[in-house]
Formats: sequence, C-alpha cells, structure tokens
Amino acid sequence: MATVALIEAVNMALAYELEHDATVLLLGEDIGANGGVFRTTAGLQERFGAHRVMDTPLAESMIAGLTIGMSTQGLKPVAEIQFLGFIYSALDQIITQAARMRNRTRGRLSCPMVIRAPFGGGIHAPEHHSESTEALFAHIPGIKVVIPSNPSRAYGLMLAAIRDPDPVIFLEPKRVYRLVKHEVEDNGEAYPLETCFIDREGTDITLVSWGAMMHETLQAAEKLAQEGIHAEVIDVACVSPIDMPTILESVEKTGRLLIVQEAPKSGAIGSEIAAEVAEKAIMSLLAPIGRVSGYDAVMPYYKLEKIYMPSVEKVVAKAKELMEYV
Repeated sequence: MATVALIEAVNMALAYELEHDATVLLLGEDIGANGGVFRTTAGLQERFGAHRVMDTPLAESMIAGLTIGMSTQGLKPVAEIQFLGFIYSALDQIITQAARMRNRTRGRLSCPMVIRAPFGGGIHAPEHHSESTEALFAHIPGIKVVIPSNPSRAYGLMLAAIRDPDPVIFLEPKRVYRLVKHEVEDNGEAYPLETCFIDREGTDITLVSWGAMMHETLQAAEKLAQEGIHAEVIDVACVSPIDMPTILESVEKTGRLLIVQEAPKSGAIGSEIAAEVAEKAIMSLLAPIGRVSGYDAVMPYYKLEKIYMPSVEKVVAKAKELMEYV
C-alpha cells in the first residue's frame, strides 16, 4: 500500500486504467508535458506516450466535443477542464450531445467518458477558479456527477467513473488535494458510483456533506461528541444520482438532518436532499431540516473566502440549534 494524497490517488487510478485498458486516453490543457496545473497527471505522458496523454489547445468546447466523439467510437477518454469555472463554454456539448447520446440513438451509442475538473474554494484563487456549481450538472439527465472527499475514494471512484458506460463529471475538491493522506492499495478495485458512505455512526443527528466540506463536517461531529451529541456523518460522494435510501435510513434513526455544502444555498444539491427527506421521511423528523452553505453570491476573493465558506463553528452551532427541538 502507498500512503498518498487525493491528487496522487487520482494519478494512480488514471495510470492503472491507462496500463490495463488500451482504449483509455487522457486529454486536456497542459496535462502532458507539464502534468496539469496541479500536477495531477504528472509523469503519465512520459510513461504512456503523447498518443495516450495528449495536450490540447485552450479550447474547452473543443475538448468536450473531441471527448464525446472519441467515446462514441470505442475509446474511453478522460478529459481535464483546468478549473470548473472554465467549463461553461463546453456545456452545449455536454448537455446537448453527451447526456443525450444513449437516448438519441436508442442505446446504439453511449459516451463512456469522464470529464475531470478541480473545483471549490479555499486556495486563494482568482475569479472563475473557485466555483462550486455541481448542481448545474446534477440537474441534467444522463450524466453522473461524482465528488470524492479523500484519497481512497478518489482512487476507487475514478476507476468506476472510467469504467462506466455513460458520461461522468468527476469533480476534484482542490482544497483537499494535499490536505490528508490515506493508505491506498493500487489494486484496481473500484467503488460503487451511486452509494453514500457512512463515515461516522450516530443516533442524535445526521450530518450530510460531500467533497471538501466533509472535513469540516467530520471535525464538527467530533466537537459535538465532546458535548454528548452523537452525529451520524454521511459522505454523499455521488451527487447525481444520490443514494437517498442511505440518507433516509439515517434520518429515520436520528430524527434530525443537517446538510453542509460549499455551494450557494438556493437551487443546490442540498435543496434536493432536503426535499426528498421532507417528502419521504417527514414523519421521522424531530426538527426542521437544517442547511449550512455558501451564500447566494459569487465566491469572493481570498480576503473574504473564509467568511463565505462554511466553517466547523457554523456547523456545530446549527447542529446544536436543531438539537433544541424536542
């Protein structure tokens, strides 16, 4: 086993698939010679060649279109968009072509492709580099949206994303690229894409999050435990489709739900989870559903970044507020 950070786990998974599946290839801006802006693909072009790890022009729409075309013709391309905030010119291709290919061709063609993108705040990046707009893609039928929170999940979920027969948007929380390290065995074992992970069991309140915010959520759970409040912590991991049965089972046990997300509050993944719980488990609730989120505003520059993003203190305070209901 290797002890690796999340960014290294992604590299390991990409290398494993490149080595074991000749139809897999990588493309993106500066991913080859430079190994990507974060060095996620470092060493892969040297190892597998420029015909498998390809540098592209700075043209996101072209990258998406090329990826879709290759995926319909027997290849499994993994494209990198340098930052999620740069993907919007490629939305036309992703939404009108990739997401609809299986339906449009009545199953004759599909798009076994992955689009990777670093996303989220917390690294003092400039405008367009810190958005958390995962809900844009989760709203589109035909696309899976996956967000790993730690190295072992990044490895297993990336393998599953590449092997999936349909398009996957794989969002990498860049704030935790090197934040923690896990022992990860490079054994090619994939994790299921549509399953939540229960990171901590509890009986008093369910805390639900994904991506980078899992770290604040787990820290909050630890602080709550010190005050006698036992929180169950769930990592959604795949925000489309969402494994609602796992969340509903937890809420039925604890009676309380707090959703933690970095994205703006309105129209977000957390809103969908809250609606599903209200629809299917309202009789189990002992308190209103709580949300701790970013603001309905553009992510600010780094001096205000910490104010915008949910903190451990905000999560603890909201959880304690929900515990006051009897």
